[in-house]
Amino acid sequence: MVQRLLKFPVVAIAWTILIQVLLCLPGSTLPSGGVFDFPQLDKIIHTILFGGFTGLWCYYCYLRRIPASSLKVLFFVIFLLGSINGIALEFIQRDYIPNRSFDQADIIIDLIACSIAYGICSIRLIRTTE
Repeated sequence: MVQRLLKFPVVAIAWTILIQVLLCLPGSTLPSGGVFDFPQLDKIIHTILFGGFTGLWCYYCYLRRIPASSLKVLFFVIFLLGSINGIALEFIQRDYIPNRSFDQADIIIDLIACSIAYGICSIRLIRTTE
């Protein structure tokens, strides 16, 4: 059932929109205290968001039965788009979103998450098409 759902870009598009919305919320609207007082929670969230972005888009492309040679290029483009999006959102937070700040560590986590998802997808998915 999940594979059938992921054949359509709706899930990946919704995930992409979710990232934009969550990272563009004003800082005053973000929950704090209690469960949300977990150390480095924002880094865990960034890992899930950007790893999910790369993984969902790669898996969607894989399900489209694209040849392995084209899939390799496409996966790399998805990795680049996720990475660029993560970097751009940090600058947007710094310059345009109230009560949000620029954090280099978030950029590093976004890049690591995209890299790990790219690596897993490249190894697991492309090898099955070759």
